[in-house]
Amino acid sequence: MDFVFYDLETTGLSPAFDQPLQFAAIYTDENFVEKDRVNIRCRLAPHILPSPQALVVTRVTPDQLTDPSLPSLFEFSQQVAELTERWAPAIWVGYNTIKFDEEVLRQTFYRNLSPNVYATQFNGNTRFDILPAVYAAYVREPDLLAWPKDDTGRRSFKLDRLAPANGFKAHNAHDALGDVEATIHIARLIAMRSPALWSELLDNAHKARVQAKLESFRPYELVTRFGGGEPRSYTGCFCGYSQGNRAQAAFFDLDAADPAEFVEASDEAIFAAVDATPKIIRGVSTNKAPALLEHTAPSEEHLRRAAVIAEAPAFRLRVGAAMAARFVEDPDAPPKPVERQIYGEFYSNADKQLLQEFQHATWPRRQEIVASLTDPRLRQLGRRLVAFHSPELLSSEETALFNGFLREKWSAPDGPETEWMTHGKAQAALEELRAAGAAEPHEIDAIVSFFKAWGDRGRKVNKPLGARVLKRCTGKELHGRSRISRLDQASSSGGQSETS
Repeated sequence: MDFVFYDLETTGLSPAFDQPLQFAAIYTDENFVEKDRVNIRCRLAPHILPSPQALVVTRVTPDQLTDPSLPSLFEFSQQVAELTERWAPAIWVGYNTIKFDEEVLRQTFYRNLSPNVYATQFNGNTRFDILPAVYAAYVREPDLLAWPKDDTGRRSFKLDRLAPANGFKAHNAHDALGDVEATIHIARLIAMRSPALWSELLDNAHKARVQAKLESFRPYELVTRFGGGEPRSYTGCFCGYSQGNRAQAAFFDLDAADPAEFVEASDEAIFAAVDATPKIIRGVSTNKAPALLEHTAPSEEHLRRAAVIAEAPAFRLRVGAAMAARFVEDPDAPPKPVERQIYGEFYSNADKQLLQEFQHATWPRRQEIVASLTDPRLRQLGRRLVAFHSPELLSSEETALFNGFLREKWSAPDGPETEWMTHGKAQAALEELRAAGAAEPHEIDAIVSFFKAWGDRGRKVNKPLGARVLKRCTGKELHGRSRISRLDQASSSGGQSETS
């Protein structure tokens, strides 16, 4: 099966509230022979403030953020979505991509009304991550690669240290294409030096095969890493699926406890085994290419304990219920921002057909399509896109509402609920960067000037919007809750888990 090695450079570290600025990919055959490559950059979306640290690290200049020759984020999302179809079927691969880049891509498709948020898992596509493969190599075959250390003397698995330590001398770190080339280099080394390990790891890119391994009830080794510690393996056995979500399996640590002690235990004891630290039962995402490896020599005790689980279907159901209970949302909690509703209900077939048309329509027709969508998340995101790309279609009240949204989003108070970059956060970050000498003074000055000019758009509205205007634009009265929640949250959300 072919590979798509890819990487993103972004405006910050939040998949939900930042955006990609660069997408680079190299399309290869199964032997890493290059078949195609792309390197796409885009402009900054009108409602996003980039992290000053990200600009310094990636060397993206303010002029590049607003370069009119670059595609918009909407056009960028269309180009990447087209690649997921053109290169299919393929395994989409990167370095720590499943935890970060993949989530950024999904958010990009979601916020730009792509019909298929899960594009890297459809049309025969699947996904794989080289970082867990590196962890597995470290645990299983420690002589396979050279293992560099960071400035504190601790083992480092960062690509910008690992690739040069293993013979890749042309690594342009913090550039998406440079990271892609370095990732291919590491993948090729693992595949060439240990074909059996590479084949076993790559097999886990297929959800059904991971599930088949687990459902055999044989002891397996799961390689993972927590915090800044070194990777390690856990010997365990499948003990059920999270209730309502077969993409999340339960894995009982056969060295940590005897499952016979839990088969008749209380629900509270089972929940503690799932929720405690260190865990006796941990989750395994079957659709995220876990480093699940055959156990070469399970002990008799391992086999006995695995047999206990295999013969206890009721216990496995109770474990699944305990796992699902960890993620039950508080019905009285404030509505989530629309970005956090990405894993709500699946789109209806009617909405998906409208989204297909939306991608290729004119902006006046897109405005009509947005009004016809039944999913409130899509209507909200669609209204944003119209405001971004065709503001002349807005009424004066809608324009005022949009400007007020920008102003309040960027001036939001610092706190755990403010997950995006604000002017206050940016100012503090710039002061830290200047004090640390992280960039030349003129580079910091250019970023400061950019933030001032970019933020002037959000200050066009100097007076709070009245409740009458809000009601006419959103259909809701303003009663106590901040306007940011009224303007920037959909009216309802579903409970979809990530099951693809």
